[in-house]
Amino acid sequence: MSFQFKEPVLYVALRTPREGKLVVKEAVVYVNGDWVPKSRASVSVFDHGLLYGDGVFEGIRVYDGVIFQFKEHLDRLYSSAKTIKLAVPLSSEEMTEAVVETVKRNELKDAYIRLVVTRGLGDLGVDPRKCRKSSLIIITEFVDPSYGVIAKQRGISAIISSVRRDPVDATSHEIKSLNYLNSVMAKIEAVDVGADDALMLDRSGFLSEATTTNLFLVKNEEVFTPPSSAGILPGVTRKRTIKLVRELGYNMLERALTPYDVVNGDEAFLTGTLAEIVPLVRVKGIEIGDGEPGPITHQIMDAFVRVRSNPTEGLPVYEESQKAVTRR
Repeated sequence: MSFQFKEPVLYVALRTPREGKLVVKEAVVYVNGDWVPKSRASVSVFDHGLLYGDGVFEGIRVYDGVIFQFKEHLDRLYSSAKTIKLAVPLSSEEMTEAVVETVKRNELKDAYIRLVVTRGLGDLGVDPRKCRKSSLIIITEFVDPSYGVIAKQRGISAIISSVRRDPVDATSHEIKSLNYLNSVMAKIEAVDVGADDALMLDRSGFLSEATTTNLFLVKNEEVFTPPSSAGILPGVTRKRTIKLVRELGYNMLERALTPYDVVNGDEAFLTGTLAEIVPLVRVKGIEIGDGEPGPITHQIMDAFVRVRSNPTEGLPVYEESQKAVTRR
């Protein structure tokens, strides 16, 4: 019941209007100002993003031609870059144009976008001053709208990882950096025992988040989520979910949570860009509630589906989506 991303699509099949024949068109990737075939998209082995995880990224979803919460993702990208003194090679306006063009060139309506900014070409030393120019990569991949449906229907399981989340005064997860080793180690631990994911604790023993998603807990018809001080990445989907919960009329609180809280909750779920909203039904082998996705979780999931392709919730890529905004 894992909700990991499937193998990416390398080619896009198009049907010619006259003959109805399938024409195989290789996907293209934006790399430092050029769009290149995916099979030839590459960076130098001396790129500091590869050598040291020195860079930032964003994962963004496209639903029915609308880039969901695009401004929020872009703002976070530039904030992450600012915090590590990394110059983004394009302005936000130029970045927007490059992203839209990449989606259009790949003729995608439902997709996952990966924006990557690295420190760029340097040498084997850690000193970032050797990197004269940062690098920018924009990858787009098709995502089936039904992606992750089984996990959403059945819910997933998690362990409490022995790997602690890095504290906010270290490699803070408020920065969406290329260094995901902390999460990778926790994920390996979960996979080794047959769980879908791992919940991670902060240095004080409070719940932080899962490996790539934020945690929410439902108790007595109130919804709770750990605060930024727990070392979480303040997720874009998390932020929209908090708003959704309040729009649905539930009390929404950010506060410290313990493993005791989650296993004794009525419901729990995880949120993330690719995962969207996924029920968490078992932690450490202990069922949460009745071990099934709960009614409030279902309400929130249904509300998310209604907003995710709303043109006013993001950036319309194609003319028909832009017209929908005008009609509204």
